[in-house]
Amino acid sequence: MSEQKLAAELRTEFGKGYARRARMANLIPAVIYGHGADPIHVTLPAKATTLAVRTPNALLSLDINGEGHLALVKDVQRDPVKQIIEHIDLLTVRKGEKVTVDVAVHVEGESAPGTVHNLELTTVSLEAEATHLPTAVEVSIEGRAAGEHIHASDLVLPKGTVLLTDAEALVVNISEEVEIVEETETEEGAEGAEEEAPAAEVAAE
Repeated sequence: MSEQKLAAELRTEFGKGYARRARMANLIPAVIYGHGADPIHVTLPAKATTLAVRTPNALLSLDINGEGHLALVKDVQRDPVKQIIEHIDLLTVRKGEKVTVDVAVHVEGESAPGTVHNLELTTVSLEAEATHLPTAVEVSIEGRAAGEHIHASDLVLPKGTVLLTDAEALVVNISEEVEIVEETETEEGAEGAEEEAPAAEVAAE
């Protein structure tokens, strides 16, 4: 994953009132923490940052008043209704440093005819270099038969990563496709019985 460059500005104001003014000025409040240093409070350009954080575990190369700073996006807080980014938590990292990230599991291929797959685990936890973070872990289900299971230990991990998720955790389950029985014939049979009922009653009289 390549670094995404953004210009950041130091901030000394806090609180909801300031955050609201910042958003009106197309800025997003953020905080950078890690390595035992004091947190650094900054603002980021809204448009460029919104595009950058679309990538999971985005790595940002920040220019803070002319000083370079490498940071990993750890948490994005959004307005529950408008989905506008309200605040971002960033973890300071160094090149070559190992970090822990949750990476999405992507299913490829199709299982055997008459079967369906269930993705039981949507993400796995990995240890990887901060500047070489994978965007996803691919798992192939091509031709897999009903009853087969794919566990975390079966995943082919990107080069340089280490699995932290429990190796026995179930990732994908292949099962038989369940057929839905249509009730049309049953309903027609019931209607026919209702129509014959009056005739039977007349005969009885």
